[in-house]
Amino acid sequence: MKIENTKAQMRKGVLEYCILLVLEGKPLYASDIIDELKNSKMIVVEGTLYPLLTRLKNDGLLGYKWEESTQGPPRKYYELTDEGRQFLAELGGSWDELVEAVATIKTRKSA
Repeated sequence: MKIENTKAQMRKGVLEYCILLVLEGKPLYASDIIDELKNSKMIVVEGTLYPLLTRLKNDGLLGYKWEESTQGPPRKYYELTDEGRQFLAELGGSWDELVEAVATIKTRKSA
């Protein structure tokens, strides 16, 4: 198995969590979400992002609002719902546990 494939699968596994984290502060337009993820070295393209945003919206974790744009048609801004904020908090705890477990295993193997 090639390392790039494994790395891509690891990124894919945490992408939903990262999207929710990015949206925690304020509503964002899809291209702003992509920029935030890219700035954090999480490479994602629109073809990957939009289905995830739709699924998160359908699950009640995200909402959206339309805002007029001076650069063309109105833009859809995504934001966390109350349920999304609660879900994110729970995911954060799970993430911390996972990171700690991996760090423990890694430390034991290198000792």
